[in-house]
Amino acid sequence: MFDWENLRHFMAVAHAGTLSGAARAMHVDHATVSRRLNALEAELQMSLIERLPRSCRLTPDGMKVLELAKHMETASFDIARLARAQHAPLDGKVALSAPPVLVAHFLAKRLASLRETHPGIQLSLLAQAQQISLSRGEADIALRLVRPKEPSNVARRIGRMPFALYAHKDYARTVPPADWTFIAYDASLADMPQQHWLLKIANGRPVGCTLSDISGHLAAARGGAGVAGLPCFMGDTEGDLVRLEHDGSAFARDIWLVVHRDLRRSKPVRVVMDYISTIVSETPMLTI
Repeated sequence: MFDWENLRHFMAVAHAGTLSGAARAMHVDHATVSRRLNALEAELQMSLIERLPRSCRLTPDGMKVLELAKHMETASFDIARLARAQHAPLDGKVALSAPPVLVAHFLAKRLASLRETHPGIQLSLLAQAQQISLSRGEADIALRLVRPKEPSNVARRIGRMPFALYAHKDYARTVPPADWTFIAYDASLADMPQQHWLLKIANGRPVGCTLSDISGHLAAARGGAGVAGLPCFMGDTEGDLVRLEHDGSAFARDIWLVVHRDLRRSKPVRVVMDYISTIVSETPMLTI
């Protein structure tokens, strides 16, 4: 029989492609990863990794072991979730992954009510634009702006986030629509639906600046840099900004609340899910 920890370190090397990358992922030193890998190969009496000058490459046997190890890892997460759901008290840490716009401009300022009613629950807010895996335990709950497809998750649409065009009131007063410049996302987020919507409205008018996050768009618009496409729950509450009329269609994104099916009855997870649903339903600009 082999050591599960050795197998975990092997999987980290397979995912990272280097021993140093695996060491960072596992929060250990390079020598520990190498020792664990050597031990696994000795236990299995198989060569799993080819150590190249700047990378590591799986052998044919290594690729087969990796596929089997993924199933084992999934099963281990399933067991951990089941145990947590059955025995978790009404306190503890709950990790919620959400888009940065919702973490910074909606959720963070509404934590006090949860703390008042459930002081034993520590909510960890993870501002993540990328999709995370609930099956791998990367979070307990997720808010997503696209409908999830993972069969192991349970999802419910709890809100809708409309967007509009905004600019500083002085910019709106002095710059005619034909001369507007726009504030857009940079190339790393070029596929965002709100980017396509904004550029369609721009219709050839120039993009004056690009930024990688919505907080930057808000700051740029408040500074008079041009016209930004912002969620209405943000833009309508900024005294320096005005909502602009425009030619083109309205745009909104759905808000989905997602949990792994094994955790949906966990008491602290259930409390946080109910809290999220309530504060969204109480916000007029996010109601369905």
